[in-house]
Amino acid sequence: MATYAYRLLNVFAESTFGGNPLCVFEDARGLDDATMQALALQFNLSETTFVLPSEQASARVRIFTPGYEMRFAGHPTLGTAHVVRDLAGTGDALTLEFKAGVVPVTAQGDVWTFTAPHSGEPKTAPAGLPDAQMAALLGLAESDLLTSPMWVDTGADQLLVAVKTVDAVRRAQPDGARLDIWPQSSLGRKTAYVFAFDPNRPGQVVARYFFTKQGGGVAEDPGTGSACANLGGWLIATGHALPAGYQIAQGEAVDRPCTLRLEVTGGQAIRVGGRVIELGRGTVTL
Repeated sequence: MATYAYRLLNVFAESTFGGNPLCVFEDARGLDDATMQALALQFNLSETTFVLPSEQASARVRIFTPGYEMRFAGHPTLGTAHVVRDLAGTGDALTLEFKAGVVPVTAQGDVWTFTAPHSGEPKTAPAGLPDAQMAALLGLAESDLLTSPMWVDTGADQLLVAVKTVDAVRRAQPDGARLDIWPQSSLGRKTAYVFAFDPNRPGQVVARYFFTKQGGGVAEDPGTGSACANLGGWLIATGHALPAGYQIAQGEAVDRPCTLRLEVTGGQAIRVGGRVIELGRGTVTL
């Protein structure tokens, strides 16, 4: 029998029970793919990560949801970096190797920032459904849309849905009975990142991220770093003036308030950051 240490953290958190929860296994050597997947299902968080040695970065990281492995994800990057710094004493600048590539991560105290693994223009594609139909799937009207929804990929492709008002973001209610026509990502995922610029608070964005659950239905993620990076890609793709910086509020509807920081440089580098709070530690014996 072997014992594996893990940590529980909240990412994009401004308070103890805010943010997006994450489980990080400190040393995954000896765990096969099936066991990593089983542990992710056991903890049943949106993602669980497993730290391994790397020949080209500070650490190699595998990311699993309860149902499948991911090439890259935002809040697991920041939370895992927090743990790697503590374990390895790497200081406030390190790199993490993912299936999507090597990602630089930096810290100022407990506020961590990653640079999205993309270069040049982000990959984009049409939603694949008429605007009116896509809006209806989200419980909205076509008139609520700011622009046509589009797929954006700066590390993990997701459907971005810009709406005109913060009220429209809060009214969004995906139709779980019509998932058969929901557009799918390159990995077969059905997601929607619904966001609006807040006219009452310059530099502020309100967002929600919906995804289909294993076994059916739609769930909502509290704080989605990869989608925030794709918002940076959306700014580039739609010709937004650069450099640009925003603070994104997410998670209000699921009682897990998150604050994400987005920066897009004049050179089109996309950086996403947020505070990481460690909540507890434990071990699993297998």
